[in-house]
Amino acid sequence: MLSRSGFRCFAACLPFLLLAACGGKEPQAKANGNAAERPIPVTTRVVQPSAWNDTLQALGTAKARESVTLTAKVSEIVQDVHFESGQQVRAGQVLVTLKGDAAQAALVQAEATYAEAERLYRRQKELADQQLIARSQLDTQLALRDAAAARVRQARADIGDRSVRAPFAGVLGIRQVSPGSLITANSTIATLDDVSRMYVDFQVPEAALASVATGNAVTATATAYPGETFQGEVETIDARIDPATRAVTVRAVFPNEDRRLRPGMLMDVRLFRPERQALVIPEIAVVQVGRDSFVYRVKADGSVEQAPVTVGVRRDGQAEIVEGIAAGERIVIDGTGKLRPGVKVADAAPSAPAKPDAPAADGQG
Repeated sequence: MLSRSGFRCFAACLPFLLLAACGGKEPQAKANGNAAERPIPVTTRVVQPSAWNDTLQALGTAKARESVTLTAKVSEIVQDVHFESGQQVRAGQVLVTLKGDAAQAALVQAEATYAEAERLYRRQKELADQQLIARSQLDTQLALRDAAAARVRQARADIGDRSVRAPFAGVLGIRQVSPGSLITANSTIATLDDVSRMYVDFQVPEAALASVATGNAVTATATAYPGETFQGEVETIDARIDPATRAVTVRAVFPNEDRRLRPGMLMDVRLFRPERQALVIPEIAVVQVGRDSFVYRVKADGSVEQAPVTVGVRRDGQAEIVEGIAAGERIVIDGTGKLRPGVKVADAAPSAPAKPDAPAADGQG
């Protein structure tokens, strides 16, 4: 127990102890309050309209400008083959010659018959002019001569059918016949493709038909050439819409002088629609929560709020904002993961400039 004098001493010191205790907690509380109100460093940007052309993506199959499977008109033995697999040929070039001994004999016979009919016709014409024979007899001989002439033309056509020619200039496929083999009208000799230009047909939804026109730019990629893009344009839009799919077929044409694109190749096509003005922001600024999308909008007092947005087309790290924000508003581009509504933000210090050999960042808003 304290003595009377000790109690008086403790009572005298108590105010000073309480004052010291209160004085120690107040600076700490002020420090905690300052830390809570300190703005969070982020990267912001003022949204402004910019040029934007969205794309339609589809799959298509490459087709040659002209394509045919070469066959013969008659069944015959192959006499000569005048091409090799993969050869470039010109229009009208003879590719295969079939044996035609019987056809040649038929031609000789037809020509002899025609010569005799022609000689008789001339003789009877002289007699008819002298009125020594009836005119009807001359007409009969004229008909016989014309029939003989028709058989000559038929025999020559049969001989022509024994020479298979290229209907157009192009590249031949793998040879399927050899000299001495018997081919029929159903036998494949080779394929012939004009690959100087390639067609790619793809489907476009009916809703996007109004924004598609001939001449629109088109790009395509193929798994055979990773990282490479082929440039083309829309050449034709089908006159009909498929009632089952509610889509229209669009044909794009691609130059192919180097013959790298080949018929049957699967192409990933992107159709660029006409350029227009739109609000475009970096895709990282859009926060996705379930099916809802929003951005952090910076208010006049420096705090942020969530602004629900409708996102249109996304491409190359950019996103089109259809509605939700307006031109001139400031939004948070980078640093959204540490924000919540009501906190204050401040623009972070600018990042170091990129190295000369590094690709420049896309600053389009």
